[in-house]
Amino acid sequence: MTIRTLDGRRFAEMVFQGAAHLSNNARAVDALNVFPVPDGDTGTNMNLSMTSGAKEVKNNVSDHIGKVANALAKGLLMGARGNSGVILSQLFRGFAKAVETKKEINSVEFAAALEAGVNTAYKAVMKPVEGTILTVAKDAARRAVEVAKKEQDIAVVMEEVVKEAKSSLRRTPELLPVLKEVGVVDSGGQGLVYVYEGFLSELKGENVAERKTAEVSMEELVKAEHHKSAQSHIHTDEIEFGYCTEFMVRLEPDKLQKHPFSEDAFRQDLSRFGDSLLVIADDELVKVHIHSEQPGEVLTYGQRYGSLINIKIENMRQQHANIINEDRQTASNAEKPKQTEKYGIVTIAMGSGVAELFKSIGAHAVIEGGQTMNPSTEEIVKAIESINAETVFVLPNNKNIIMTAEQAATVVSQKVIVIPSRTVPQGMAALLAFNPSLSEEQNEKAMTAALARVKTGQVTFAVRDTTIDGVEIEKDDYMGLADNKIIVAEKDKLSVTKQLLDALIDEESEIVTMIHGEDATEEEVEAIVSYIEEAYPDVEVEVHDGKQPLYPFIFSVE
Repeated sequence: MTIRTLDGRRFAEMVFQGAAHLSNNARAVDALNVFPVPDGDTGTNMNLSMTSGAKEVKNNVSDHIGKVANALAKGLLMGARGNSGVILSQLFRGFAKAVETKKEINSVEFAAALEAGVNTAYKAVMKPVEGTILTVAKDAARRAVEVAKKEQDIAVVMEEVVKEAKSSLRRTPELLPVLKEVGVVDSGGQGLVYVYEGFLSELKGENVAERKTAEVSMEELVKAEHHKSAQSHIHTDEIEFGYCTEFMVRLEPDKLQKHPFSEDAFRQDLSRFGDSLLVIADDELVKVHIHSEQPGEVLTYGQRYGSLINIKIENMRQQHANIINEDRQTASNAEKPKQTEKYGIVTIAMGSGVAELFKSIGAHAVIEGGQTMNPSTEEIVKAIESINAETVFVLPNNKNIIMTAEQAATVVSQKVIVIPSRTVPQGMAALLAFNPSLSEEQNEKAMTAALARVKTGQVTFAVRDTTIDGVEIEKDDYMGLADNKIIVAEKDKLSVTKQLLDALIDEESEIVTMIHGEDATEEEVEAIVSYIEEAYPDVEVEVHDGKQPLYPFIFSVE
């Protein structure tokens, strides 16, 4: 059947199918991330962004395609995470703008809307890079415009869009050398192809995936679980299982030989320890959330399968009592006007120790996130608005969060200045350069200049075999990254760390700040401190427990 016009309800179904297809393939997109570090999350970011868009569409289904497209754009805007999520939101922001007054559109208007989305996305990126999701979107839109000149069937136009998007995706390694070096296509472009394939399946009357919104993070699942009962409607002594227990198990082959892992059996066994149980597993990690009265028994059970990381145990009875008390205080203070401050600072931190460090040196609001879970536009907006300040500085501390922060800045009433910090050490340097007695222009200049005065070193592990920047890397190697460039990869963590420090420290270096994470032992920390003191006696060493996951060591060298 020929589809000559596209209305809001059909477009909504296209969105649902696109979101579902992307969700089902999010891990495959994650696996395409070029760097073999354990934070390849393009698929996760695009998935959560598209999920937010689909949710907003679901709440605003209409015959009017302009209204549905605006709902998608709004949901994507607030849910956008990482560069890929922000670009996806801009593609459909431009699309929505092109159709906002139309109840239905024809093939020419559909193609023009795709092209308008590309134009909006390119304008949103400071320095567009070809060989990315932008190129795939551009080539696909151009093909749509070309085909729509002669073809009235929107399904046929969409089919050509998908074909060209796939062809463009295959060409990305020729445009971006790093993709060719590693032997992959662009991850963001692949994510967009999945969305477009979902669109096409709806127009062809097929069901590309079961109708579900998308995967969600463990944190979101936990929030949903907690949302089932309002705290103010229960008494503290009614809480049966008093400890909210969260942890991850890094599966280990030797333990799996003795205790083969089955997600269903693992979940069933844990259910006897409490309620509100959530188990999410892949080939390497198991995430667990449970309300239990004996958290120690839960952790002991988890250790049968591997090592425990990211452990968090909270006394919910104490939390509940605090919440009730805070509610009372809030009610009594509701009439008191807040004093508006001149400046506020929002920063993103990976690890509770890093978060406390930022607070100790002046941050007013800290969003926990970063390498493994980029915060959404909405989360950054809420943090900005939580500060009663005329001007708010935002420190992203991750290159994949800068665009999200810049997008958040456009939807709040306060003036927001994003300092483009790409690492935690850069964020610390910028924050220390802040002076409340200076003007906002002077602070912006000083904080931005501070980014160049610090060198960043990071130690993490490889999640796959690859060769990049001339360095041969094997899965589970420890890698040393100097300002985000991999310079060494070996099995020995301490050897990698020492070689990284040798590359970072020079005659002008005065201070080395070490932030050690969850995977660093006390003995390793002491060994590294001793090495710096012996090899570089004129350099001062500061040590902080960052509690960050995945990165045993982060170094700041000034």
